[in-house]
Amino acid sequence: METIYQYAWLIPVLPLAAATIIGLGLISFSKATSSLRQGAAMFVVSTLGAAMVLSFGLFWSQWHGHAPYTQMFEWAAAGDFHLNMGYTIDNLTALMLVIVTTVAFLVMIYTDGYMAHDPGYVRFYAYLSLFSSSMLGLVVSPNLVQIYIFWELVGMCSYLLIGFWYDRKPAAAACQKAFVTNRVGDFGLLLGMLGLYWATHSFDFGTMGTRLTELVETGALSGWLAALFAILVFMGPVAKSAQFPLHVWLPDAMEGPTPISALIHAATMVAAGVFLIARMFPVFEDIPTVMNVIAWTGAFTAFLGATIAITQMDIKKGLAYSTMSQLGYMVMAMGAGAYTAGLFHLMTHAYFKAMLFLGSGSVIHSMESVVGHDPAYAQDMRMMGGLRKFMPITAGTFFVGVLAISGIPPFAGFWSKDDILGLTFATSPALWFVGWLTAGITAFYMFRMYFLTFEGEFRGNDTAVKGVIKDEQLKALGLNFGPGAMNPQELVMETGHDSHDNDAHGHSHTPHESPLTMVLPLVVLAVPSALIGLVGTPFHNYFEEFIHAPGEVVEASATGFHALPHEQLMEFLIMAGNSVGIGLIGLTLASLMYLRHKIDPAAIAAKIPTLYNLSKNKWYIDDIYYNVFVLGSRRLARQVLEVDYKVVDGVVNLTGLVTLLSGEALKYFENGRAQFYALIVFAAVLGLVIFSGVS
Repeated sequence: METIYQYAWLIPVLPLAAATIIGLGLISFSKATSSLRQGAAMFVVSTLGAAMVLSFGLFWSQWHGHAPYTQMFEWAAAGDFHLNMGYTIDNLTALMLVIVTTVAFLVMIYTDGYMAHDPGYVRFYAYLSLFSSSMLGLVVSPNLVQIYIFWELVGMCSYLLIGFWYDRKPAAAACQKAFVTNRVGDFGLLLGMLGLYWATHSFDFGTMGTRLTELVETGALSGWLAALFAILVFMGPVAKSAQFPLHVWLPDAMEGPTPISALIHAATMVAAGVFLIARMFPVFEDIPTVMNVIAWTGAFTAFLGATIAITQMDIKKGLAYSTMSQLGYMVMAMGAGAYTAGLFHLMTHAYFKAMLFLGSGSVIHSMESVVGHDPAYAQDMRMMGGLRKFMPITAGTFFVGVLAISGIPPFAGFWSKDDILGLTFATSPALWFVGWLTAGITAFYMFRMYFLTFEGEFRGNDTAVKGVIKDEQLKALGLNFGPGAMNPQELVMETGHDSHDNDAHGHSHTPHESPLTMVLPLVVLAVPSALIGLVGTPFHNYFEEFIHAPGEVVEASATGFHALPHEQLMEFLIMAGNSVGIGLIGLTLASLMYLRHKIDPAAIAAKIPTLYNLSKNKWYIDDIYYNVFVLGSRRLARQVLEVDYKVVDGVVNLTGLVTLLSGEALKYFENGRAQFYALIVFAAVLGLVIFSGVS
């Protein structure tokens, strides 16, 4: 198996080569390359498939106990400064390689059906391949500098893909918003990197952690300065993984095609932030202040995302806030010291969230045949309903994802989320309570999403609902573009409409199941979404034996699943019972409101308008940022323009005017007569003498 490690560098290089070849073809022979749609897709999928096979080989080797492998070469040197580049393969890298390649591979297969009629089909595949290569390069990076290089490449690719339909104003605005927001976090990451190198003279993760601890213990470096450097580094994951307060870009990223939404939210961009926290864990774990900041940032983000998701009517934006909330769980776990649990949830979430996003894309693809291509209609759950009858495969796999993310046993999300809550309770009951409450809200909004989309009667031909959405769209300009939550009076879905009016852009009165290339990835992803959590049960935690914090020793058990001691079993049953119980409460409330219509959500919203509007308007955070940063920047720019116009330009213009006038005046003294010049000199000397005598 040693040979496969020597060729591990091919994993990021293969998709990079595919993206480069297709990209050069699009630049040099645009028309010919664009016409080779299926050929380009097959080429990209095949190269990523080869990378996936290599990834599984490395994972298999690491699973069976192969030592970590590192290949390095000197990239830059100046005096005592030496910067090495290369790649490293350890357990964490092997796991991430498998997650990224499998999700990306299935997304690329799905893309063939979803983007079949898009003129940018080949360009989209080139971007996907480059995006996958960037994330794979980040995963195998052996030091912080190399991670930063690929970190920026991931950000660049997200910019290209979110704004793929750049001729649409919302997409262009969304990619700019993602780019600018991430620049804030990346600037903090860069400052933190430089600060840590200044203190430790190393970019190696383990070395930085060891030396930083020694410096603080010996008093050579103050504890607050070490904490500052670590928090600055944490700003990078805050932006990439959409943590408060840099989370605002993630919901807007839904303006990109659904396949890229699935890839960003499952295995690439947002996963990069959690992965970096894991890599930097040797630096963070010995600084309690930093760990508390990380934990509470994650906890608040989890709660914030969940409370916003409960009023979203755009199916993709609802899933986006769900991702933000689940990322908060992972970050909270890392901050609470539950390293393994955080990464366990990263793995399970990657599969069920990829499936949920691809399922939403399948729904949108079908809805467009009825209501047209306007996302205000095709993505709004008020236009859906009853889709289970028309799309049984999509509905079934989506339901598996809902059960998994809601923490219903034995689906994957139950084991990973319960692991986080149990370990967090041991660290901080307050953190546990926030996570526990968020779990109930998660179950509520996910089952609400399922019931509104797949149950009841189909509402896609209801002109009254279209009118409501259109009115909201006209009101929601600027920051609030796109379909949002419903007004309290419109929360109740009237079913049973029998309108035969059809949208002018649609060509069917009923939805239909998506093609095989779209439903096959859904079926494949449903398997890990249901079963992969079994590798991390408390009865035998295979995942913890494979993935654990650096320096921590976990002994592998020789037996398979085994009974827990009575005390541990009771603890597990109590914690699991609490998490499942709150999930079932959320499920029941969603069922009573949106399936059986026993509770009127409009009446509830009318009684608590402040809380309802707080959720609907995303806690007004986007509005605050718009007024403070966007409008504030414009006001500052106008003030600077005034200063430039009146002061800078004024001085320049005044200088020119003085020069012009003095030149015009002096030309009359230039007559060529020596006597006149002597008279001027005499007058000047006389004036100086008089002035000296007076003073």
